[in-house]
Amino acid sequence: MPTQITQGFRLSPQQKHIWSLQQNNSAYFAQCALLLEGNLKPEVLKAALEQVIIRHGILRTTFHCLPGMKIPMMDVKNSSILSWDNIDLSHCEPKEISSKIAELFQTAASLTLDFEQGTLLHISLLTLSTKKHILVISLPSVCADTWTLKNLVTEISNSYSACLQGERLSEEVVQYLQFSEWQNQLLADEDAEAAKQYWHEQLSRLASLKLPFESQPSQPSKFEINCCRLDIPPDVTAKIANLAQKYDNSTAVILLACWQTLIWRLTGQPDIVIGMASDRRDYEELYSLLGLVATWLPIKSHLTPDLRFQEVVQLTNQTIEASAEWQDYFVPEPIENHEQLAFPIGFEFEQLPEKLVAGDVSFSLEQYYSCIEQFKVKLTCTQREHSLTTEFYYDVNYFTADTIERLAREFQTLLTSVTAHPEEKISQLEILSFSDRQQLLVEFNQTHIDNPQYKCIHQLFEEQVQKTPNKIAVVFEDQQLTYAQLNRKANQLAHYLQQRGVKPEVLVGLCTERSLLMIIGLLGIIKAGGAYLPLDPTLPKEGFASRLQDIEIPLILTQQRLVDNLPTDVAQIICLDTDWDIIADHKDENSISAVTAQNLVYVLFTSGSTGKPKGVAIEHQQLLNYLHGITQRLDLSSTTNFATVSTLAADLGNTGIFAALCTGGCLHILSIECATDSAILAKYCRTHPIDCLKIVPSHLATLLASAPSDSILPRQQLILGGEAASWQLIEQIRQQAPSSLIFNHYGPTEATVGVTTFAVQNQQISTQTVPLGRPLANTQIYLLDKQLQPVPIGVPGELYIGGAGLARGYLNRSDLTAEKFIPNPFAEMGSRLYKTGDMARYLADGNIEFIGRVDQQVKIRGFRVELGEIESVLCQHPQVQQAVVSVREDNSNKSLIAYVVSKQTQTPNVSELQKFLREKLPEYMMPSTFIMLKALPLTSNGKINRNALPESNGDRPELAANYEPPQTEVEQSIADIWQQILHVEKVGIHDNFFDIGGHSLLLVQAHAKLREIFLSNISVINLFEYPTINSLAKYLTRKQTEVASFEESTQRAQSRTDSRQSRAQYR
Repeated sequence: MPTQITQGFRLSPQQKHIWSLQQNNSAYFAQCALLLEGNLKPEVLKAALEQVIIRHGILRTTFHCLPGMKIPMMDVKNSSILSWDNIDLSHCEPKEISSKIAELFQTAASLTLDFEQGTLLHISLLTLSTKKHILVISLPSVCADTWTLKNLVTEISNSYSACLQGERLSEEVVQYLQFSEWQNQLLADEDAEAAKQYWHEQLSRLASLKLPFESQPSQPSKFEINCCRLDIPPDVTAKIANLAQKYDNSTAVILLACWQTLIWRLTGQPDIVIGMASDRRDYEELYSLLGLVATWLPIKSHLTPDLRFQEVVQLTNQTIEASAEWQDYFVPEPIENHEQLAFPIGFEFEQLPEKLVAGDVSFSLEQYYSCIEQFKVKLTCTQREHSLTTEFYYDVNYFTADTIERLAREFQTLLTSVTAHPEEKISQLEILSFSDRQQLLVEFNQTHIDNPQYKCIHQLFEEQVQKTPNKIAVVFEDQQLTYAQLNRKANQLAHYLQQRGVKPEVLVGLCTERSLLMIIGLLGIIKAGGAYLPLDPTLPKEGFASRLQDIEIPLILTQQRLVDNLPTDVAQIICLDTDWDIIADHKDENSISAVTAQNLVYVLFTSGSTGKPKGVAIEHQQLLNYLHGITQRLDLSSTTNFATVSTLAADLGNTGIFAALCTGGCLHILSIECATDSAILAKYCRTHPIDCLKIVPSHLATLLASAPSDSILPRQQLILGGEAASWQLIEQIRQQAPSSLIFNHYGPTEATVGVTTFAVQNQQISTQTVPLGRPLANTQIYLLDKQLQPVPIGVPGELYIGGAGLARGYLNRSDLTAEKFIPNPFAEMGSRLYKTGDMARYLADGNIEFIGRVDQQVKIRGFRVELGEIESVLCQHPQVQQAVVSVREDNSNKSLIAYVVSKQTQTPNVSELQKFLREKLPEYMMPSTFIMLKALPLTSNGKINRNALPESNGDRPELAANYEPPQTEVEQSIADIWQQILHVEKVGIHDNFFDIGGHSLLLVQAHAKLREIFLSNISVINLFEYPTINSLAKYLTRKQTEVASFEESTQRAQSRTDSRQSRAQYR
């Protein structure tokens, strides 16, 4: 007999666990509906139920807590009064009956139970007809599990049969109190330590399983369950049984292996733990036991793409057998918060008993529900003779009904695929139904339109010249050109270039500052039949050399002031400013060339992981397709004034440049000073209202920090591109300029500027960043797994792009072109896909959400940066052994951190490394922080462990050695601003802003704060010119002196004028 402790009996370990879960929660119930067919005698049924209650103490048990105790004790009452509800449903249709049963389940579960004194067993008898009844039974999970419900069918039918004969069931049964005592003693045995070690090894170092499409509750929420039911077709059910027989396994193992495979396909996690319900009645004495005996056992699997399904079945069976050996010792850990569930994913399989007959009444388990563990989603498979039903129970805090219905379809599709191809690799098995696959591959990509049959992009411009010759085409500061004037100058340059050998497929370098000459040069090259190669004038000299090393480029168009920085040994230099008189001697009518839409129009350099930039070759037909698609999607043809604020060396500005010049708009070229100084930009926008602006989100956020949104935002379209856009920025724009139309625009250079757009309206979207949107005209987007299989909605996959916008490839890099541009398996022969390396997922409405990168490529202020390129250049330093570069994000500001391991001979100082990199890389690729390490952290397999790299603490020993504190009030004020913006403790007056973590956007922030304090007309350009506190303080002091002197002179002059006027009044 169990030991009674003071005033009750100890709970079993399973009961203790469920007690901690069930507090004020209606989910933890065991409920069933028994179908009774025949000439039922209700009074006999009542007697039978009373006899069952007497036989099983757990049905008469209450729970009460002693003072100071959190876990209650069991108290078995000597007797219990049976009461039930009689409900007449003889007038109801079948659907109404099902609803009534569900309602009874819900009502019983929502009752506030009195565990200490009340009745925990609730029974209702539903009369459907004279020969058809349903008995609904409900118990809290602390008293019952699914096996208990099945046992109740046997107990009630046997008792009913005995009562019909006026007899009582004689054989004794094991009581739950005995089981509970045995369990508690078992866990105190010596063998329990070995069992704990086994379970610890199974579960240690496993990440919590999370389905990619689940929501994340903002705060702990009540466990609330809903269910999606799906019947498996009879033919598939039969095939599953045949498969189980073929592999000498059970149907349950086949279904669990399939469930594991689906979870692996959806999450991509190789190590998966699923909680499997185990009834744990392996001993004959426990077969008829009522009460909570079952528990969930962790079933761990390690899945890889090359495994075949039959191998997964074998591994699953082995794991189940190993777990069964130690199942009596498994006790789930207490759940401390809603993010650390022991079993986020569950599985249970139940074989329902056949009908039992007592007298002329049959008893069968028609419906059941049992919950003994908290989960996010649980698959329950129920087998009845020749039928198989799947029920997907889910916590509504994590999933919507739509996502679970989709999950159910995927499981059924996988089952069908498994039974048809059991020897197939699990990575190749189908999980998408025909309709779901059709939606992803076809419906979301129905973007076909017919493009106008123009030969080349410049012909669009020339046609516009004919339509609006006197309309202003381009504006830069106080200069402007009409369409006719711009066309004539571009034609003169084109004829000049043709005389120097420019023709189709000939590249011409274009290195100019933002100006009218930039647009004249661009159009002149295209009109000559050539392709322009934009070169950023801010590049270091070695940066030019590395880009032009393997490229045949006969000419570079530039300006005289930039010549000294250009390599003169690779191409002839032509200065558009000082050589213009010669150029102007050429004809100004439209040039004629043999160029076609299949010829190059431009080549853009992007960062390369090998340390060398790669040139992306774009043809006229691709640029034309983009222009037509973006103009149509954003209705740019009705836009008047476009502004470009970015360098020509990135294709971000192509949206505005070509949309303006090919649709009759006016293109405003904003200088660097105007584009980075919010006050100057606001002043410009007041005198030159802008309708359309495309800008990098981080650039815009910096401008908005010191200027009202409505003073710098366009009147019609704001296009965000170049990097992920945050909802925080969107909300700021909405509040200050609610009439702005905001579009998020995504696309890599290899697919010609952009491929998707998302119109930001008043949507309630729970994405981390603003969605990428949907594909533009003649563009296809595919989200694929590593086996190039489409991933379901909500599941991350690598983004592949197909369609008319794909670049020709990488210039002179056939190997890289073949690696990144692959055959399209979803289209006709010869079609290609571009492998972006971006991870994304489909939202339910067909929009695409950006997730991250599969490699080490990042976006820094709109520029693509391969961390490997910086690492490669760093390792070229003679004193560097190894280098790793990572990204740090602080308040939406991204910066680069370089981790350096030096050679044993000598450790380089940071200033040497900065100088070395600055000679080879553009400003946006410069690390803001350098951390010297003795060795790089490695993973267990010898790879660099980027997650173990130390975080920067802001210490800069290289600066402390040469630290000189501020001496004047001006220097101290500047130092305070720099410390605040750069997050450093102290700044010396000779420290260079860009050497201590600064970059162009942070400089804009510093500029805004400096203007607030000194109230002077200082420009951003001045800060570039004076990058140290000492030099900037001297400049500001000198400027303030000049202003004061000017004001004093003005006042003296005004005084003399006033004096003369005063004297004149008395004449």
